[in-house]
Amino acid sequence: MTVDGLPLLAEVFPELTADIVRLLGDDDPVLIAQIPALRFHGVCTCTPTCRALLTAPQGSPTPYLCELEEHDEVVIWLSLDPTGSVIVDIEILDGRDLGPAARRT
Repeated sequence: MTVDGLPLLAEVFPELTADIVRLLGDDDPVLIAQIPALRFHGVCTCTPTCRALLTAPQGSPTPYLCELEEHDEVVIWLSLDPTGSVIVDIEILDGRDLGPAARRT
């Protein structure tokens, strides 16, 4: 499947996408600018308990982490590529239910 055939993250998870933009604030315009074009590659299957939502093919390198906080608590991790400027996956830490699209089949 080509990247163009994958749904936009914002179509699958509109509330999550809005929260990420809100939590990034004005701090990182490079990350904010790519949010509308992120594709949803599915749920990571690296371990049975991994809850990461992939925005790049599974196995993409993720040496950097951007922590998003709400009320002084980290609620979302954005894993970034080696350049530190592309979101490769998103992990939700606040326990919210993202619905069936975020569950393993």
